[in-house]
Amino acid sequence: MQLQDIDLLDRDVFTNGIPHEWFTYLRNNAPVYRHPEPKGPGFWVVTKYADVYAVGRDAATFSSDQDRGGVIGLEEQEMEVDFGEAKIMLMMDPPEHTRQRKLVNKGFTPKHINALEEHIRELTARILEEAIAKGECDFVVDIAAELPLQVIAELIGVPHEDRHKIFDWSNRMVGSEDPEYAVSLDEANNARFEMFMYAQQLADARRADPRDDILTTLLDAEVDGDKLSEMEFNLFFMLLSVAGNETTRNAISHGLNAFLENPGEYEKLVQDPAGVITGATEEILRWASPVMYFKRNVTQDTELHGNEFREGDKVSIWYVSANRDEEVFADPFRFDVERSPNDHLAFGGGGPHFCLGSSLARMEIRVLFEELANRVPVLRPLGQPDRLRSNFIGGIKHLPVDLTATPVRTG
Repeated sequence: MQLQDIDLLDRDVFTNGIPHEWFTYLRNNAPVYRHPEPKGPGFWVVTKYADVYAVGRDAATFSSDQDRGGVIGLEEQEMEVDFGEAKIMLMMDPPEHTRQRKLVNKGFTPKHINALEEHIRELTARILEEAIAKGECDFVVDIAAELPLQVIAELIGVPHEDRHKIFDWSNRMVGSEDPEYAVSLDEANNARFEMFMYAQQLADARRADPRDDILTTLLDAEVDGDKLSEMEFNLFFMLLSVAGNETTRNAISHGLNAFLENPGEYEKLVQDPAGVITGATEEILRWASPVMYFKRNVTQDTELHGNEFREGDKVSIWYVSANRDEEVFADPFRFDVERSPNDHLAFGGGGPHFCLGSSLARMEIRVLFEELANRVPVLRPLGQPDRLRSNFIGGIKHLPVDLTATPVRTG
């Protein structure tokens, strides 16, 4: 392999699975690499764990701010919808980011999240029982998508019957490069506007009828007399809806696929769910790395391992590569539910943009696979995973599975 063989802009390659051979080559031969871009200046690719971690935590030098280019999209892009002066929290730097983070943190305290577990377990049991009753199911559509969708809908006050609107809007915004969800830029922007209008209606209703829920907490949240503006709330609603739906869905889907490919690891979970589930949850997150990269934008000339970064350069930090770094993870291409330590970067590795919903995501993954192991002792695949056409989200769209298979008898 040579550097010119690597094209991280080729989305079609990702439909065959994450090109780990490319990332392995980069880690070993060009851990900081200037990737060409057909209609632009190119972008830096950072693939080693230590470097991904360091860049992600240095917001002063490597900016997330949307005015500098934001965090998504490696190529020069058409201008998307204009939100005026408001920004999505994902595309802010401190101190602006710190202010909004303090406000929204009010809805994601350990008390709020821990109080959800019993209900999440009830939702999980109902979803699994319905899928098991069918026998053969599409695990992604029937289970992996349904659980986070129901949880996030309840979390932000979306009525149960409207939850698939969130699914549709998310797919139109995030999966628009995939033929199954193919939409134009205008259609993707329309999805954003539809979601904003819906968020505004929810907020108006909750202000008129406050409840003991996270939506009311977010609307009432105040720090030093400061509250979220209407547009800030709508943008956070969009971020929460998409991030709380897409990423957990894909982590669960990759987890199930990993168990299908490694039945011995699933057997460990079945035999001792309580003892294995914590390690299995972390390994699923490492293995899946559902957000494969985020972009940062250089604010001042700097260097990394002798490579000179200029102000305005685009830098991509690849979590999906960092989580397979041979210097950090022993035998990184082995799915191991007992792996310890397992300090993966699936949630970003700390710093200002550490995933706000990490506790909730861990809980959903843990509860789902606990309940699955208690109900389904044998998993049988009925086809290959159908992967999302994206170099940003490591997604699985469909995964047919038999949930009523019986153990193979021996002797």
